[in-house]
Amino acid sequence: MGVEPIPDEPAAVGTCGGERVLVVADFHAGIEAGLRREGVELPDHAPDRRESLCALVDAERPDRLLFLGDLGHSIGDPGRDEREEVLALFDALPDLPVTLVKGNHDGDAQSVLERVDQPVEVTPGHGVRIGEVGFAHGHTWPSPDVLAADTVCVGHEHPVVRLEDEVGGARVERVWLRGDLDPEPFREFHGGDLAVDGELVVFPGFNDLSGGTWVNVAGQEFLAPFLPDGLVDGEAYLLDGTRLGDYRRV
Repeated sequence: MGVEPIPDEPAAVGTCGGERVLVVADFHAGIEAGLRREGVELPDHAPDRRESLCALVDAERPDRLLFLGDLGHSIGDPGRDEREEVLALFDALPDLPVTLVKGNHDGDAQSVLERVDQPVEVTPGHGVRIGEVGFAHGHTWPSPDVLAADTVCVGHEHPVVRLEDEVGGARVERVWLRGDLDPEPFREFHGGDLAVDGELVVFPGFNDLSGGTWVNVAGQEFLAPFLPDGLVDGEAYLLDGTRLGDYRRV
């Protein structure tokens, strides 16, 4: 079945080469410290993030945990708060293999991960393929091998929609985006007759403080260099599984 979202959670489970893989994107450990440097004071939600992810691992019992980029929030050297949050998270996790698909905020993630007990694989930002599922963070173009997978998963975008009611009230909801891959943008970038014939899944951000791209608001630009052109007939789904249809017309 490829990759299936977990109801009411910003996470999915993939069947990848015989492994059951729990996938989350954009954890952004240490985000509160980063926001404080920008003048925004928020309570520390690190324990809540840790408990939420550990509860998912306990409930789903995966063979592997995969971070789809941006485990941490600092683009450069992780600060003290970020290091402490990551180390506390790995201390709380069971002993299972972990893969980090490197994101644009994971520049020096290895300096933290070399201190944890679990086996951790850090892949390049252009991604990794596990069985028939490809994973890339999304800040750069996925590799040809990733694009040849039946399902390609990316993060980075943190897609959200603005929903309005009859009296003008509005709220913002995290969403999944799913649709077919359009091979043309990827062939133009990589050159040649690239094999691209799969589904694209854009993950919501696990960290709800990290903002996102308002995909149904006019004038908003996507962050990934291959979006929106690389997504055909993209549909939005709320975390509870509600199908909203064409994300541009929500």
